[in-house]
Amino acid sequence: MVPVNFHHLPARVELFRSMNSAEIKALLRESKARRFSSRFIITDQDEPSEHFYLLWKGKVRYFYETREGKKLILRWLAPGQVFGVAALVSGSPTYLVSTEAVQDSIVLIWSARAIRSLARRFPLLLENALMIAKDYMAWYVTAHAGLCSHTARERLSHVLVELAETVGRKLPQGTELGVTNEELASAANITPYTASRIISGWQRAGIIRKRRGKIVVCSTKLLSSER
Repeated sequence: MVPVNFHHLPARVELFRSMNSAEIKALLRESKARRFSSRFIITDQDEPSEHFYLLWKGKVRYFYETREGKKLILRWLAPGQVFGVAALVSGSPTYLVSTEAVQDSIVLIWSARAIRSLARRFPLLLENALMIAKDYMAWYVTAHAGLCSHTARERLSHVLVELAETVGRKLPQGTELGVTNEELASAANITPYTASRIISGWQRAGIIRKRRGKIVVCSTKLLSSER
């Protein structure tokens, strides 16, 4: 396990919303920290939800694997966000999606039994987890609506803006994203060729820059106008 300084919480932890410091410390004491290397699969879809996770450092993302073996990239998570929320439900329901580390990450882990016990002790924990689940559902509805009614350019713009606002690294010249054209294509449900063509056009227009296998979003405002 990895030692973690609990005095240095991520900037925003919705799971702890409105909870006092004593309650938060009680929750953290029941957790164990573990480091996952980039590309490590932390949770597998259809496996029993035996653990609840809080991302402490790094980045992870959800993905879904179809019966045909196609990997559909869904949503990236930033420090302070949780996954494995199904562990709060008794009976060990399965994980709906898989979760993988996008970069070397540190994650706090609670067993399903521990997190359910804590939820009974601290009702705000369960309330906050339900709000998080609602936010994830809202994201899914928005993504599905975009798939049904938006153009490929609009969907790709939405994915890039969301990534820039949630997991991007701020630089003087813009927001840097460690993501490939193929990954963006999967997230926007378009072909890699279409994604490459649209990104090349945005690069010529100065909206984004490509460098060393990364994308720098120079202006989220201009990118948003593409939607």
